[in-house]
Amino acid sequence: MKRFILLFIGVLVISCTGNAQKKEKKEEKSYAVSKTNAEWKKILTSEQYYILRQAGTERPFSSVLNKLYAPGTFHCAACNTPLYQSEHKFDSGTGWPSFDRAVKNNVDKDVDYKLGYARSELLCSTCGGHLGHVFNDGPRETTGMRHCINGDALVFVPKKATNE
Repeated sequence: MKRFILLFIGVLVISCTGNAQKKEKKEEKSYAVSKTNAEWKKILTSEQYYILRQAGTERPFSSVLNKLYAPGTFHCAACNTPLYQSEHKFDSGTGWPSFDRAVKNNVDKDVDYKLGYARSELLCSTCGGHLGHVFNDGPRETTGMRHCINGDALVFVPKKATNE
């Protein structure tokens, strides 16, 4: 019995030091717009800072941008990079602004494990601000993707009317 217990403890110790327990260190990407936390806090509201710089999430159905479908572009609230066109916005019923695609090359994808499993995180490619996540349950007639974005991460810029 004593040998069995020692063998069990030995196996347990070896299994806890396996490669599955090691986390890969992510390589930090440098962004064109980079500021200190103090500088970000000066230019962002507390809600924007929480979402964009601390990867927070706003309450569902709390953003005025959720039901906004006017022609225009949704920009990053931190650096003003155009991220999403209103023509690609749809009502997902989730309570967050949802789009089936981003402006090309303006949104980066990363993996986040904050809930204990892998999710595809979306980041502004100019400043690295956290925007939300992407899921594969979007409109099948377009891309099939749903970019679920925090409204506080965005600023809406209406399309200017042209008088021709």
